[in-house]
Amino acid sequence: MKVVAISTRHGLPAQHLLEAHHRLRAQVFSNRLGWEVGVLDGREADVFDALQPTYILAVSDSARVAGCARLLPAMGPTMVTHVFSSLLTHGHLNAHPSMIESSRFCVDTTLVDLRGGGLVHEATLTMFAGIIEWCIANGYTELVTVTDLRFERILARVGWHLSRLGEPKNIGKTIAVAGTLPVNAETFLRLRPSSYRSEFISPDGQRKRRNP
Repeated sequence: MKVVAISTRHGLPAQHLLEAHHRLRAQVFSNRLGWEVGVLDGREADVFDALQPTYILAVSDSARVAGCARLLPAMGPTMVTHVFSSLLTHGHLNAHPSMIESSRFCVDTTLVDLRGGGLVHEATLTMFAGIIEWCIANGYTELVTVTDLRFERILARVGWHLSRLGEPKNIGKTIAVAGTLPVNAETFLRLRPSSYRSEFISPDGQRKRRNP
């Protein structure tokens, strides 16, 4: 499994992967979780997708999008400040230029293998490592996100601890919490799966491949 980072700032690279990622978001957030999100023609998208985010995608060996996340600089419009400010103490985020927001994180839970769902775990760790690697390469040291308590426990279990920015609250059908995560090489090396590969697109539009 490999991780790719693509952005509409470079035109429309890997359009088939972007399309698959929007369909995975619809499958997870609308169909499985029952969130009130905008779905059109089987694709989930919102206003933050128009802000030229970077998408981190985990791609299986069969070229299937196994996981995705959306990254936006925390100094600009973000979901945590414009949609989930109620989760922040005093409704305010102390954003800085080295902070980035991760949103719309999900993994395709239909991925299974003979070892009992190992691909799901691999996809999750691949996503974590890919997000951290891309952030380090682009000068970010801290990630802010909104998640639910179940996923907060997953983060703690793998040793990537969320520092809460407020008390958990009911958001729709889930109990959500906002928090920050450290971005550093130590965490990347600890979370990176043995099979990890990455393919990022640099600011000049060139593809850069990295191996473990």
